[in-house]
Amino acid sequence: MVSPQTEEHSRTFVERKNLDMEVLSDPGNQVAEKYGLAYTFPEDLKTVYLQFNIDLSKYNGDDQWKLPMPARYIVDRDQTIRYAEVSPDYTARPDPSHTIEALKKMTS
Repeated sequence: MVSPQTEEHSRTFVERKNLDMEVLSDPGNQVAEKYGLAYTFPEDLKTVYLQFNIDLSKYNGDDQWKLPMPARYIVDRDQTIRYAEVSPDYTARPDPSHTIEALKKMTS
């Protein structure tokens, strides 16, 4: 997983959720920007989040108010994207079996 959160916040999240995966840090959403995944919050949505005590600037360590859209890619050694699933809905995550099936097709 790649996250714009600070390393400290990502580590806390992994521990709290008891996750068994590595979380890579993407400060400033640099990787998300490169892949066209960074979403900048409009002011009205930022206000709503702050009313719920969700302060992205605190979690991400910057004042950009950006989050990446959920995505899963298979990228080859030449940096060509061979498979992509992207959704603006953060609750719609691709099933890992779809990615495994795509990998199997590519290697057969």
